[in-house]
This record gives sequence, C-alpha cells and structure tokens, in this order.
Amino acid sequence: MERTVSELARLAGVSVRTLRHYDAIGLLPPGRVAANGYRYYGRPELLRLQRILLLRELGVPLPAIARILDEQDDELAALQGHREQLLRERRRLDDMLGAVDRTVAALSGDDAVPDEEFFTGLNQARSRLRDELAERYGECAAEGFEKAVRETDGWTREDYERMGDEGRRLLLRMAAARDRGVRPDSSEALELIELHYQGVLELWPATPASYYALGDLLVENADQRAIIELVDGELVEWLAAGVRAYAVQRLGYARIDKKTVRGSV
Repeated sequence: MERTVSELARLAGVSVRTLRHYDAIGLLPPGRVAANGYRYYGRPELLRLQRILLLRELGVPLPAIARILDEQDDELAALQGHREQLLRERRRLDDMLGAVDRTVAALSGDDAVPDEEFFTGLNQARSRLRDELAERYGECAAEGFEKAVRETDGWTREDYERMGDEGRRLLLRMAAARDRGVRPDSSEALELIELHYQGVLELWPATPASYYALGDLLVENADQRAIIELVDGELVEWLAAGVRAYAVQRLGYARIDKKTVRGSV
C-alpha cells in the first residue's frame, strides 16, 4: 500500500516538512514520484523511516544515520541492533533516575542514604564518559579524564553539591542570555563561557583542541546532555556553539583534520 507524504507524516507523527527535508538530503526518498509531482511511499520507505526515527531518539545525528542505513542491508539484524541500543539507553536512564532519587532524598533530609549509594550514579556516568572519550578521541583524552577523576577522589558529598549548585547557576545565566537573544559567539556570551572554561580547568587540563571537542560531546553524549537539560531543555546547542566559539576566538584553536585533533586531546 502506498501513502502520500501527508498520510505518512500523520502515520509516523512527524511533519510533512520533516519528510521533505529527509528527501532533499537523500535520507528518505519516496518510492516513486508521480507525473504531477506527488510523492508516494511504500512499505520499504515506511520501514526505513521507522529506523530513522529510532536512531533520532537515540540522539544519532542525521549524517551518521545515513551512513548507518547505507551500511546495513539486513533489516532484521539492524533492528535487533537498535533494540540493544534502546536497552542500553533504558539502563542508563534507570541509573540516572536512581541517582536523582537518591539526591532528592538526601536534599530532603534523609540521612539514611549512605554516601556510597549517593555516588553510585556518578561513578557509572564517569565510566560511560571515560569509554566515550577513548572511543572518540583516543586513550590520551581518556587518561586525562581519569587524572581529573583522581583529583576529586577526596571530595565529599558537600563538595559535589557545591560544584553542582555553581554549575546550575551558570547554566541559568546562560539560558537567560540566550532568551535575550544573545548569540553564543558574541562577546557577552564568551564572558559566560569563560566561567565554564575555568570550571573545566579546575578538573581537567583541557587544551584548545579538547575544549573545542567538548562542544560536540555536550551535544552527543546522553549523560552530558541530561545534566544541561535538567536546567534548560533548549540550552545544549547554544552552550556547545559557545564552547566552540570560545576555543576559536579566545584560545586560538584552528580547526584541523580529525587525526590531528584525536592525537592532541
């Protein structure tokens, strides 16, 4: 059964504009285009759209989705792989929910929550971040992160709560600036990003290249996104753009090829 672009949009819960965009970038062309210009989508296109939307829910950017779909010919194996990703995401969210519940209990005066349990979610998030840094930027970046973790080994619950409060206040200031129309690469925004950069340096000796790369990580790492979105659901992209702009304008970072960046972070 063929469906028009409007019918497919209603079925999938997306906009017609989104489907037209997917067609324009070659991600989801219609099964056929009639002489009158109408697009028609069959079952193969419906299945492809389902996979696109699954990957989007996992936070995969569109260019990467195109590569994934083009490289996977076995639909069943691909969907099983997506299922495994969703299970991992569910476990991650369960970990985060548990950490939030423990923090709420502690802040509500529940002294029965032991410090070891308080730090469970944090330690799991650290482990995931370390693995992603190694995968993205090499062992050098992961080792730098591990060094930063060792620097905080003696921190207490109060130390982490203080750091969290300071971070939330800074994110709220950034959100207010964004709401006033401040561009992330403007001088006003970069003054706020300076505070973010100094906070990073307290924990991690970030180079201009690694700080620039942090902009991508804020967008693509689910744990990092979640931290920001708890304060403001629309701040992630603005902050990431500000981090990249700061690396270029204030730290003198000049964008180079990925192999060089990988070796320098």
